[in-house]
Order: sequence, then structure tokens, then C-alpha cells
Amino acid sequence: MNQSAQQSEPFDYSYYEYPDWYSNNAEPTKPPKEVILPCDPVADDKIFHIVILSLSLVALLVLAFLSRKNKLCEGFTRGASSIFSPVNFLDQTQDKSLVLAVFGLVFSKLAVSVIAPDPLPFYKDTPPHLKEYLKIVSIFYYPLLYCPLLVCSTLQRRTGYLLGTLLSFSHGAVLLWQKVDCPKTPELYKFYSLLASLPQLLCLFFLCVRFVLLFVKGPEHEQDLDSSYYTEYVKELLKKKPSSSSCVSDQSGLVQRILELPKSYIYVPEKVFRFPLKFSVGAFVSFVCIYHTSLLLIVLVVPTLHIVRAGIDENMFYLMMGFGIVLSEDRQETVQILVYYTWLLEVCYLCAMTLSIVVSLLMLMKSMLQHRSNLRALYRGDMCEIFSRHKALEPSPGGVVCWMGLVGYQAALYSLGMVLQTVVFFICFLFLVFLVIVPVFYGRNLLMFEQAAHTWSAWVTLILVTVLQHVTAKFMFVKKESGTTDIDNRDSLFLLTYLLFLVNSVVGLLVSMWRILISAVYNLIHMGRTDLSLLHRTSQDYDPGYWFYTQFLSVEVSQTHPVMKSFCGLLLDLMMDGGRAAHKIQQVEEGLQENRPNAAVLSRRIRRRWRLLFTLVNNPSLLGSRKHFQTPSGQTHAAHAAHAAHAANGTPTANTGSRKSQAGSRKEPELEVAVEAKTEEQ
Repeated sequence: MNQSAQQSEPFDYSYYEYPDWYSNNAEPTKPPKEVILPCDPVADDKIFHIVILSLSLVALLVLAFLSRKNKLCEGFTRGASSIFSPVNFLDQTQDKSLVLAVFGLVFSKLAVSVIAPDPLPFYKDTPPHLKEYLKIVSIFYYPLLYCPLLVCSTLQRRTGYLLGTLLSFSHGAVLLWQKVDCPKTPELYKFYSLLASLPQLLCLFFLCVRFVLLFVKGPEHEQDLDSSYYTEYVKELLKKKPSSSSCVSDQSGLVQRILELPKSYIYVPEKVFRFPLKFSVGAFVSFVCIYHTSLLLIVLVVPTLHIVRAGIDENMFYLMMGFGIVLSEDRQETVQILVYYTWLLEVCYLCAMTLSIVVSLLMLMKSMLQHRSNLRALYRGDMCEIFSRHKALEPSPGGVVCWMGLVGYQAALYSLGMVLQTVVFFICFLFLVFLVIVPVFYGRNLLMFEQAAHTWSAWVTLILVTVLQHVTAKFMFVKKESGTTDIDNRDSLFLLTYLLFLVNSVVGLLVSMWRILISAVYNLIHMGRTDLSLLHRTSQDYDPGYWFYTQFLSVEVSQTHPVMKSFCGLLLDLMMDGGRAAHKIQQVEEGLQENRPNAAVLSRRIRRRWRLLFTLVNNPSLLGSRKHFQTPSGQTHAAHAAHAAHAANGTPTANTGSRKSQAGSRKEPELEVAVEAKTEEQ
């Protein structure tokens, strides 16, 4: 009876073949090898922020008192910085390194706090319904927290440098202490918090060293308009250029192009050109953004792939059999294949990430070169190179908004561009590895090659037709006679065009697909660059990134033109008593100079007048401010002179006639002498 009952019951294959997979007594999943528990450092973040906020407030009050006292004692100063306007972005001559470090510190801190479970240090175990609100508050809190460092760096006082050293050392020491106490954290990846804090530590270390050096060296009292940079820039413009008739060694076109290609992506600073501070801040913040984005993309994917590869065992063989997938009859070989494929996934992703980082850095360097080229073009009045139409370079409400937001906008574009580039490059590497390299290496699963073998006749036909058209066009349908080129054998050309009409339609389909691919790859690579429009020139105003950039340039060039700054500095020298320029003017008025100048004096006078004319031509808006143009009879002449200056585009010959007609004015020799005096001083 028992024997017949046993024979009637179905045989349980799963008990023998899948004992651990289907058994109710299977062992529980093994816990991870390392469990990272929440860590509370000895230096409590809440107490530290309360103390550092108090110290920052005291530092601001001390600097405000000293700044106010200095203004009352010294009286009129040339745009000296104060506690209420510590950062002058229009000043190209101040120390940019401290400002760059503060901006990089703020951006790095925000990049970490937005992802952290507690956005603000004053709250622990933030409730989910308050987390988003606190993230918004943190966006404003951290810039205010590090603002005293910016104030200390731009007031140019020993007291400010001392307070800046104290604040930066406090921030850096406590942050380093916290990371030493708790190098591992449970969020995202055990070392993510440590790696993400490296830019903050580097910026704070640089601030400490720089503040100490400035405190020892002492403040530099040279203001913006007193700097020699603008005079050197004008001298470089007026310098006689070397003749182009010098012998140059001829190189082959291919070798020369290969040598010029890396040079076109390497930014080399020039002596007589300085980047505006806002451009420098944008480049540095973009670099920090590339670091944080790449770190986040690696941390989110690579540790997960490690966990998946470590968890592959023989159970995956039975799981794949349940879906009808058989990689090998041997279970151990199947496990090895899966581990190998997972490793290939990780390699493809790391290659995609590396390529994305390299492309982003190259685009950043290329954009710096393009920024310099665009600034020089606008300095010389060549607006058609940047704008699609002629426009006046003057501030506007929209331009000021773009000027304020370009740095953050550019950082966001680089971040999004890196994410998209990584995804696309990863898909391309997967296609290349799993459909081309691995099948060819192992000699199986040649799906791509099998499909290509079925359609080889069509591909050969398209290739032969394309080659035929190129060969016939070169040897039959184009003739060269007497140095000119013309079409030959028109009847054969018309007949061949008709016969190949349908084939060219198929070729056109392939060309259209290639066009879509090229456009997508080009826009993807240049996503982070705002100096290039991703749209056609006629519709580039609809590109918000490029529109932000052009509006930014309008404001920047209208306020920081080196020739204008040099001219304004000369005018201020005339207003101040005791200057060398004023002394020479007095000599002119008192008749101390010779009545009949010699050839050398006459040559210097001609150069001075030409420099004055060059200054006015490069900035026609100052032409109407001259004394002899304020009369009613001179206003019409001022309009004609300004129009001629605009038409000259940097060539001073367009205003020569008007210059001669005003030779008798009293203000003119003052400006000439001021130009010479400022040049000799520098």
C-alpha cells in the first residue's frame, strides 16, 4: 500500500536539483560584510556653527568700524572698498585667487549639503516634510556664512587679513577634525563625505596660507584706475607690430595641423591681457562642479556593481534557467561568465566616465580661449563676430540679470552635460564591447556580423555608386583650362543623374541619419559651453545659454574696457592736485616749455595726440564729454565725429579731420600731457 502510494505521488525534482532555491529551510541572506553606522564627531556641527557665526558677526562689526573710521579720516578716495561693497567684480586688478577660493568653497559646501540627510547643521534627523524647505534655506545660509571671508579678502587691511586667517583656520581645522573622527558615513558610499569635502579643505587651506602671506606682506593700496595694467594694455595696442615678411619655415599641412590641434585646447595666460574676475570665477566653479558631478556618478553606480558581482553564485544558474537562458551547461562556467560580463559593465561605465571628464575639461579650456577671443573682438568694436546683429554695448536690466546668473548657469550646464555624456558614452561602449569586441574575440553570438552578411549586396551597391559618382565627377565632369574650372560632358552628367536618382535617395536616407547623429553628438559635447550657440546663427537668440553669455558680455565690456579705464584714470589724475600730470599741466600753462619744440618734442606731441584720438575712437561715448563739444555749435560736430568713430572700428584715421579742427581748445593739451605723464609714470 505504501509502495503504491509512493508510486502515485509525483517525484519532487526541486528537492534534489534546487535544494537551497525552493526549500523553506533555506538560509537567510547574508548581511553585508561591513555595516557603516551613523557617526557623531567630537566637534559638534551645531555648536561649531553657532560659535563661527558669532565670530563672523564680530569680524564684520570690527571691519565696518575700521572702514568707517578710515573714510572719515581720509575723505575722498577712489572707489575704495567698504564693508557694504566688499567685492568689486569690475576690478580686474585685484587678487582673484581669494575670491575664487571663497566661491569654490561655497559651491562645494552647497553640493554636499543638498544631498546630505540634514541640509542645515542646526537640525539632526530632519523630518521629511521639512527637508525641502531646509534645503532652500541652506542655499542662502552658506553664502552668508562664508561672506566674511570675502569681506576680509577685499578690504585690503591688515586687520582684515588677520580676521580672515582666524576664520579660515577655524573652518578648516574643525572640518579636518570632523573628517578624521568620522571618515566613513552611511549615506551613498562610505567614503563619499570624505571625498566630497576635499575641495573644501583645499580652498580653506589656500585661504589660510594666502591670508597669512598678505598679512606679512601688507595691503596693496593700488586701486583699480591706478593700476598699470590699463596703461600696459594701451601700450601694447600702440606698439608697432613686426613685419610679416620674416621668413617662416614651411611645414607640411598635416604635421602643422597635428601640432596646432593640442595648442587650440590649452589656455596660456598672456602678459597684457587679464580675464575679468567673473570669467575666472565661472571657470573655477565649473571645474569644481565637474569634480562633484563625476564623484557622484561614480559613487552611485560603481559600488552597486561591486555588490552585484560579489553576489553572483550558482543560484543565478537556476534563475536564468527559469527564464530559458542557458549560457553554459556547467554551473561554474555560467557563474564565471556572469562575473566577467558584470566586470565588463563596470569597465564600460568607467571608460564612459573618464571620457566624459576629459571632454568636459577640454571644453572648459576651449571656452576660456573663446572668451579671450570674444573679449578682444568686442574691445576693438567687432560686434558682428559675437552678435547676430549690430547692437550697442550698454547695460540693460536683462543684461544685468544675465551678468549676475552666468556663473551658476554655466555650472549647471556642465553638470547636466556630464550626466548626459556619461549615459550616451556608456551606451556606445556597451554596443562596441558586447556586439563587436566580445563576439569577435570568442567567435560566437555574431549577431551584428550576421545581419551585415545578409545585406552585403545592398551595402556594396551603395559604396560602388558613391565611388562611381566621385570618380566620374573628378575625371569626366570637371575640366580645368587656363586656371579656371568648368563642367564638361553635360549630356553624360544629366543621364547619370537620372539613372542614379533612386540609389541617391537611399544614400540620402543614410546621410540624414548620420546628420542626426552628428548634431546630437556635437550638441552633447558642447552642452556646457555658453560661448557657442547650439542653434543656427539666425536663431541663436533662442538659445538661453548663448543669450545669457552675450548679454553678460554687453555689460562686462561696457564697464571694463581697458582703453576706457585708462582714459578715466588719466582724467582722475587731472582732478587730483599734486600729481605728475597736474604738474606738467601747470608747466604748460606757465609757459615753462619751449615755444619752439625740437623734433623729438614734436614727435612725442604727435604720438600723444594720436593716443588721445585712439582712446576716443575706441570709446566714442566719451567724445561728447570733451569741453569744446559742450557748446551748441559743437554738438552737431560731435555727432558726426562719433559716427565716424563707430565706422572706423578701431582705426583712428576716421576722426583725423575733426581732431585738426579742434587743435586750439584748452582741454586738449591737458589730455595730451596727461597721457604722456601716465605713460612715463608706469
